[in-house]
Amino acid sequence: MLRFGVDLGGSKIEVLALDDRGGERLRRRVPTPKGDYEATVAAVARLVLEAEAELGKMGSVGVGIPGALSLVTGRIKNANSTWLIDRPLKQDLERALEREVRLANDANCFALSEAIDGTGRGAPVVFGVILGTGVGGGIVAHGHLLVGPNAITGEWGHNPLPLPTQDDQPLPECYCGRRGCIETYLSGPGMARDHIAAGGQAFGAEEIAAHAAAGDATCAATLARYEERLARSLASVINVLDPDVIVLGGGMSNVERLYLEVPRLWGRHVFSDRVATRLARHAHGDSSGVRGAARLWG
Repeated sequence: MLRFGVDLGGSKIEVLALDDRGGERLRRRVPTPKGDYEATVAAVARLVLEAEAELGKMGSVGVGIPGALSLVTGRIKNANSTWLIDRPLKQDLERALEREVRLANDANCFALSEAIDGTGRGAPVVFGVILGTGVGGGIVAHGHLLVGPNAITGEWGHNPLPLPTQDDQPLPECYCGRRGCIETYLSGPGMARDHIAAGGQAFGAEEIAAHAAAGDATCAATLARYEERLARSLASVINVLDPDVIVLGGGMSNVERLYLEVPRLWGRHVFSDRVATRLARHAHGDSSGVRGAARLWG
């Protein structure tokens, strides 16, 4: 049996086919038709159908989305790809593909992939974190993806940044309608905005890290602020969930300093005399989300 996973991202849509052994059979990606819901549905369906035609076999379909499926309305909520909000995406995809489709938050898919055969393999409790265009999270406990009665398990990115300091003011506006969400500080765009506000150039995260390593004082200060904010935020997660491992994904996860500096900083905020939680980089890169989507079918 083939399992197709789709990663419906803000900038690209990717399809992946896994065989019974978890081996990759095919991978394709296209740009996301931003702002166009009908074109987005058509692009997802076309990718899957073309993949099936190429492989000569149908399969199950799981889709990772930048939001969640409302358990009340059956429509999409909490999506930073805002053109999906309040749309019946599951029903429309099922109509286009003529079969059941399983949807899950993209961070949940990331966490599932990393817990099954990635960096978190064998760990009882895994918290998977996306630090990219947005900030999301997913929890896998003893091999099971947790969803919750509100379908928001792991959504730490829309909690307020803990213990805001003067450096964190004014609280940035978030697309969700609140101010001071963790996402507004720890997303890639959030870090870039913070750097510009501090007098820096329009650099991406890896550029900021590289310039910091080369001695650029403004970049070093931006990176230090980011690390301290991430430490505060993850400490709050540890205090509530106490996971065995936290796996980072998304563009910001490529900043190597985080894995040394953040655990060094988070101890002052964790309610324990020792922090045994491990902070680790993803094993599957930007493939984790699409692999997890395929694994929504087991």
